[in-house]
Amino acid sequence: MAISKKAGKKTAPKSGGATKVAKADWKEGFKKQQTGVSDMTLLTTINEDNINKNLESRWKAGEIYTYIGGVLISVNPFKDLGIYTDETLQKYKGKNRLEVPPHVFSIAESAYYNMNAYHENQCVIISGESGAGKTEAAKRIMQYIAAVSGGEDGSIQEIKDMVLATNPLLESFGCAKTLRNNNSSRHGKYLEIMFNTQGEPIGAQITNYLLEKGRVVGQLENERNFHIFYQFTKGASDEQREQFGLQGPDAYNYTSRSNCLEVQDINDENDYADTLNAMRIIGLSDQEQNEIFRMIAVILWLGNVVFQEMDDGNSAIVDTEVTDFIAHLIEVDPAMIQKVLTSKVVETQRGGRRGSIYDVPLNPAQATAGRDALAKAIYNNLFEWIVSRINVSMKARSASAQVIGILDIFGFEIFEDNSFEQLCINYVNEKLQQIFIELTLKTEQEEYVREQIKWTPIKYFNNKIVCDLIEERKPPGIFAALNDACATAHADPAAADNSFVQRTAILSSNVHFEARGSQFLVRHYAGDVMYNIAGMTDKNKDALVKDLFDLVGSSGNQFLQTLFSERPDPSSKKRPPTAGDRIKASAGALVDNLMKAQPSYIRTIKPNQNRSSTEYDNKAILHQIKYLGLQENIRVRRAGFAYRNTFEKMVERFYLLSPSTSYAGEYTWQGDAKSGCEKILKDTGIAKDEWQMGVTKAFIKNPETLFALETMRDRYWHNMAARIQRAWRNYWRYKNECARRIQRFWKNNKEALEYAKVRDYGHQVLAGRKERRRYSLLSYRRFMGDYLDVNGKNIVGSDLRSACGLGAEQATFSSKVHILVSKLGRSSKLMPRFLVVTAKAVYIVATSQKDGQIQTSLERKIPLVTIKSISMSNLRDDWLALNCNASEEGDPILHCYFKTELTANLLTLTQASINVLIGPSIEYAKKKDKKAQIQFLRDETIAKDDVYKSHTVHVPSGEPPSSTSRPAARRKPGIVRPITQGKLLRAGGPSDKGKASRPKPAVQPLPGKSAQFAAVRPTPAAPPKSSSPPRNSVPPPPPPPPPPKEPEAELYKAKFAFEGQEGEISLKKEDTVELVEKDDNGWWLVRKNGQEGWAPNNYLELVPPKPKAAPVTRPPPPRLPPPPSAPPVVVAAPAPASKPTVSAMSAKSLTADASAKPVAVFPGLAPSNGSAAPWKKPAAVSVNGSASSTPPSSRPSSSLGVKSPPPVATKPKPVPPPVASKPSGGKPPSKPPIPMAPRPGTGAAPPKISKPSAPAGQMDLAAALAKRAQKIADE
Repeated sequence: MAISKKAGKKTAPKSGGATKVAKADWKEGFKKQQTGVSDMTLLTTINEDNINKNLESRWKAGEIYTYIGGVLISVNPFKDLGIYTDETLQKYKGKNRLEVPPHVFSIAESAYYNMNAYHENQCVIISGESGAGKTEAAKRIMQYIAAVSGGEDGSIQEIKDMVLATNPLLESFGCAKTLRNNNSSRHGKYLEIMFNTQGEPIGAQITNYLLEKGRVVGQLENERNFHIFYQFTKGASDEQREQFGLQGPDAYNYTSRSNCLEVQDINDENDYADTLNAMRIIGLSDQEQNEIFRMIAVILWLGNVVFQEMDDGNSAIVDTEVTDFIAHLIEVDPAMIQKVLTSKVVETQRGGRRGSIYDVPLNPAQATAGRDALAKAIYNNLFEWIVSRINVSMKARSASAQVIGILDIFGFEIFEDNSFEQLCINYVNEKLQQIFIELTLKTEQEEYVREQIKWTPIKYFNNKIVCDLIEERKPPGIFAALNDACATAHADPAAADNSFVQRTAILSSNVHFEARGSQFLVRHYAGDVMYNIAGMTDKNKDALVKDLFDLVGSSGNQFLQTLFSERPDPSSKKRPPTAGDRIKASAGALVDNLMKAQPSYIRTIKPNQNRSSTEYDNKAILHQIKYLGLQENIRVRRAGFAYRNTFEKMVERFYLLSPSTSYAGEYTWQGDAKSGCEKILKDTGIAKDEWQMGVTKAFIKNPETLFALETMRDRYWHNMAARIQRAWRNYWRYKNECARRIQRFWKNNKEALEYAKVRDYGHQVLAGRKERRRYSLLSYRRFMGDYLDVNGKNIVGSDLRSACGLGAEQATFSSKVHILVSKLGRSSKLMPRFLVVTAKAVYIVATSQKDGQIQTSLERKIPLVTIKSISMSNLRDDWLALNCNASEEGDPILHCYFKTELTANLLTLTQASINVLIGPSIEYAKKKDKKAQIQFLRDETIAKDDVYKSHTVHVPSGEPPSSTSRPAARRKPGIVRPITQGKLLRAGGPSDKGKASRPKPAVQPLPGKSAQFAAVRPTPAAPPKSSSPPRNSVPPPPPPPPPPKEPEAELYKAKFAFEGQEGEISLKKEDTVELVEKDDNGWWLVRKNGQEGWAPNNYLELVPPKPKAAPVTRPPPPRLPPPPSAPPVVVAAPAPASKPTVSAMSAKSLTADASAKPVAVFPGLAPSNGSAAPWKKPAAVSVNGSASSTPPSSRPSSSLGVKSPPPVATKPKPVPPPVASKPSGGKPPSKPPIPMAPRPGTGAAPPKISKPSAPAGQMDLAAALAKRAQKIADE
């Protein structure tokens, strides 16, 4: 036993202390204790006593359901356990039977799932004796299927409602209270629910079997007639009572004879309302309902027709008012109905010719038999009409894909007086038992032998001998003997019974038959039954006399005519089928239907004969266990295999579970179905003893293994979706991280650009008229504007915003300043202030201390419209005056380190309407009408800033007025940080060669499917080989009419090494490749060692063809016009020289450090850890010499993104040509290494190298790149 996972709970350790384990809770060890075993294949000892004990313990604990493998055993609880609620139903939805306790819902779920999964018809066979719960089980299966089958369409919901409505309707007309069961089905029905391909019900059909019509005219003591008679007589409306002369059930012989009018737990009035509602749902019109109840009333009144014996022994009707009312209901002449009920017409024949016709009076017994025959015929035909009418309403709305059948048929019956009805019922049960034996025992063992499966045979009783005893023709069986007796003595029922007694002697050779005078015994699988022969031949004949047919034919009621539309032809010499023939044909058709579907079994058991919820009759249940064959079923189940299917079906169902048989959901196995099936079972890790391979099928031993396979299959698509989602999320995380890096880099530099623009404007404002401070010209000096964070959440900024009363207005500039404050009788003095500038005014804010607290207050507000000019000196000082309109306060004199930025800001806000006055002194208004000047003197003794004293400022020398900001400092190259979030869908990147992915196998057709299936899903080919010339490519010249010998393929040699990516081919220097296809975008398709891929054409040079005896010069294909001729490039040792011009197309060759590795970056993105800003990079030069911000190649190499190292004094070498854009827009390859030695075939480097011929623009680009590299090196 595995260690329990609930042994202890770990709590979070406290800081500094040891881990403390919480004490185990003793309640965790107590679960709901299981009573007995839920699957009796797990019983340690298999015998009938142990089976009975297990069922008894579970039944008493309220567990009425138990499994034997896939067979459900149900023991009737005779009480409501509350286990059929919607909440319980949802627990079984989508679950296999091992995940939930045994239940009838689990059988329904299994049938519905198998129908959808395997596309096979299903059937549920419910068997057991009367009162064991078969009808209830059938209702619950219909309830479950209606709940889970989905479908939002109105017609689908209508079908569901109709299927459920058939239960109360057919129960009313086909069920009755018996001694054993208050709701006993007195007929059998097979309900077939039809489904479309989506598993939605689209229709249904009911087949009726052997209604017990004899119950209409007579019942045993304490039994009842069919429910509808009591529902109608108790719940009919006043209008119906008036129309049909209806009274209570005690007023009619057919309902009161058995002295049982009320039944516990049955409310006839409520059930009548349910019946009417069911009729409405089925779609019966008011007229049809009225005619149905008219026939019920006719039958009730027929039972009240009483005959008395006259002196001559003939019969007479006691109360003719009853027959008159019946004549009114069926619309016939009252005299005719009296005549038909008391006499019959006899026709004599002589030598096959018609003779005389006589009216023969009937005695009371014969008249009563005729009356009862008419009542039974009307009710039987009415029931058949209702079933056919239901089928019309539930006809399939569209094409049916699969069917689920539910068989609810009468159980095995053994009474004190058993007649023809019990023989037919028990015969049908024998046939069902035969199906069970055929499918679960006999066929299974025969299949093991046929498939050569290792198997231990199990002995069992085959009841085929009993079925043959009843139904066989040669030697004749019981039904054949009955038919012969009816044919030979058709006039007298007693004579026919005697003839049958004589014929039973022939059957005595069968060990399961025993003749006992007027009785005979049949040893059924469920027990020995003694049948009485009296009246059996007449019931088998089951025919109305001609007079009764004539009575119906004369009726003016069309509905009654419809019920008897099939009448025997009196002129036909063919014997009409007997009741035995019909039940045998029906049983045979039922067996055929069941054999075409995959069966599920529910074996019902009745715990006692008293319908008690506490009594458990061990003797009766042991008998049922024996005749149901539960012991043999358990043994076969334990020794056999739970599931089997053909190799083709297995592969079709489970090929997804093995990587050898599937790829991305496609079937790829190239072997046969058997080997594929075996490969699947091995790859899924199933133990070898859990499955065997037969000749045509695979066998799986335990259902748990099948459920595991189904679970893995269900999870396959979820796993595939999860893998795709995971890869996609990783890719997006990777992409987002790349985007964030790009955005961060661009954002920083974009802001710097804006700051640089503002700073440049400040330089323009000064216009070379004022000396500059050195710190103002630093490269990283940026005009930030709001230095005090007035627009932010800073405490100082918030106080300033409050003091100025800005509200929602934004500050464009804020800084600490000093203001020149005049003192009376004393020299002016600089005092600290805060300066805030908005789009409307300039605010001067002062701080003071009062009562130990610092207070911030607005000292002065200067609207921008009042500022006329700004006065500054021409030296490097930080003084300026805001010359305003004449005011009492005068012009403010400011000392601000950010004077240039402040001036640029004010000019920007006022659209440059303020004049900037720069001179040797500053003139300002000290008061409204008092002018003053501040003189500025150059004084080199001042160490820092400037010094003010008595209207004179001493300033040291500064930078020249023409100075501009210093260029950005050259940053150190850094290491590119790897991206750690997400990953690419394919391994690799700009500087990393991608790994070869697993080749996709070819799609194969599934076993048993058409070979055209593979054509539906074409196999994707390897790198595309264009059969037609690509766009912009020049087609080869057409061949001459006589096709010459195929020319040899052109060979090219690699001038430089090239490291290919996905879809490209890697080349080493001097590699020879074969040309497959040319493209004018700079990429050619080449073949090397049988492998094809794309390579840049400027890395290749043509290998001269070998000379031939008679060489024929083939005209080359037309090319683009060459660039204008240019003088040859003179290659010399690098030395400081003037920068070459683009028009000259000359460039100095540079030699890079061979050990230096290029830094891998994304296309168009320079490293964010120390490279130059984008706006500082030299622009690429196009062919026509104009500057362009976009490089001509979309495949960047290190020559585009990485600065070349300084040149070294070595021999000049040609720079490899750049790579043009790839036709498919793939990832850029890394830059090919620069050759370190002269090209092959040359000694020392020649002084001049002729420019090779190349497509226009490529050598221009090379010259431009070389020029740019030289420019960077010179800097």
